[in-house]
Order: sequence, then C-alpha cells, then structure tokens
Amino acid sequence: MSNTGLDTVLAATSDPAASQVFMKQGKSFEADAKFFEALDAYKNAALANRTTTTLFNLARMQDYLGYDDDAMRSYEECTRLPNPPINAFLNLAVLLEDAAQFTRASKLIQKVLEANPNHPRAKLFIRDVQASKNMLYDEELARMKGREEAMFELPVAEFELSIRARNCLKKMSIRTLGDLLRIGEAELLSYKNFGETSLVEIKQMLTARGLRLGQQLDRGHYDKVRSEVLEKMKGTVADGVLGMTVGTLNLGIRSRKALQLLGIQTVGDLAARTEAELMGVKNFGATSLVEIHERLGEHGLALRTLE
Repeated sequence: MSNTGLDTVLAATSDPAASQVFMKQGKSFEADAKFFEALDAYKNAALANRTTTTLFNLARMQDYLGYDDDAMRSYEECTRLPNPPINAFLNLAVLLEDAAQFTRASKLIQKVLEANPNHPRAKLFIRDVQASKNMLYDEELARMKGREEAMFELPVAEFELSIRARNCLKKMSIRTLGDLLRIGEAELLSYKNFGETSLVEIKQMLTARGLRLGQQLDRGHYDKVRSEVLEKMKGTVADGVLGMTVGTLNLGIRSRKALQLLGIQTVGDLAARTEAELMGVKNFGATSLVEIHERLGEHGLALRTLE
C-alpha cells in the first residue's frame, strides 16, 4: 500500500489543509476502485485533522475492506465528536450486531431514534437487533435444556445407593434419574419394603445434585421461572456474560465441585439458581456461597431469590 506523505502527516499535530488534500486523494482512489490506496489516504487525512468527516470516511473504508475492529474504533471516535453523521451510529450498530454485542447496538439506534423518531433505517434496524438478540437467547436456553435432559437420562444404578434402595427402584421400574424426579415421597413410601431409611438416602443423593423428588412433576413451572429470570438478566449485563463458562469466574475447588454436581456450566445458569440449591450440595458452606456472590457481583449479577 502507498504511504505517500505519511511521515509529513505524523510530524504535524493538526493540518486541515493537508487533511483536505488527502481527502481528495482518497475520493479519487476510491472512484478508480483503488480501495487500499484510498484507505491509506483517508488514514493520512484523519491523522492530519481528526474531524467527523475524516474519521467517518476512514471508518467507512475500513468497514468495506473487512477491518471490522479498526472500523468500530474509528466510528466510535467519530460519534464522540460534535454533530457526528447519523450513518456513523447506524454503521457502528451494524458492526456491533455482527459481533453479537446487541445491547450496545440497541443503545446506538435508540440515540438515532431519539433525534429522529421516524428514521426508517433505524426503525427497521432496531427490530432486527432485537430479533437477533432473542435468537441468541433462545439458543442458549436450548443448550441449557439439552444438558439437563442428558443428566435426567443417567441410570440410577450409577449413583451410590444401598442394595435395598436399588432393588426397590428397579421393581418400581424407576430406571433413570428423570424417572425418580417424576415420583413423589408418598408414592415411594407406599411401595412394599421401601422405608424411611431408603427415602432419606435417595433424598440426600438428589439434594447433593440440587434436585428433589417430584421435581419433574412441576417441571414446566420451573422452566418458565428460570426462563423469565434469564430474560430479565440479559438486558442488565454486558453482552456475552450470561453465556460465559463458570470456569472464567476463577472459583475455589469446593465451589467448582458443587457447580459440577448441579450441572451448572454457564454464568447465566448459575445466576438463575438460588442459595438453597447451592447450600443443598454436600460440603458447600457459607464461605463458598460468599465467594459465588462476590464473583457474580463483579459482573452485575446475583443468585436468584425466591419471590
């Protein structure tokens, strides 16, 4: 790429005249489809005089040539100057949407609509951003649900239960963890030879995993509650936080083991749980609970509280 005049420009702190010369060069190169030469010219124009015009044209060419990160930086600088062009906000919003930064994109479009409520491109774009945001959220819910369903297919024979408890569950045709979650205490106790000792044993095994007897009987309600919680959270934190793995929280060994037992893999899944669910895990104490509160708080989140 050509760097004609670059050293001269770097030596100047502000040179509007030189900037205009580089702008004309850039337009000429662009008209001749010499886009990389045009990019260099626009860079020099912006170095000579950082205005909304020079920065917008630099960002536009960076965007066209696929330098998305550079384009976003140039557009952002342009929007911070007085009286930036509306297209700087709109073009930056498109790049942010492509990067799945839907909240930031929405805020930019809202600024445009505040200034011009009937702006056609902004009105259309805000709907597209919301649709993309909802789609990403739905995909995350589907992944979470898939992990849970896989856990519910685990054979009860894999869990540490006494021979009497295993035999009783087998005779009752309770083969998987999901089967166990679809039965209540009364039904278990009504079975011949199934006593309080076996009941306590099974309840302890389930509690260690954040589960309980009969949980699947009202599963639809549980899914709805967690879905509503995640829906509320997604607009209050930075994009991508809810989908981060819990490993990024740098938790202690005891906390990590508890989350593994509960099948919690993402920050959003963790924030959708309650203190009671975590405290039900064996060896999970107040210290671990404080640690999790602190780590979630660093991202503007907290454990779900019961209504």
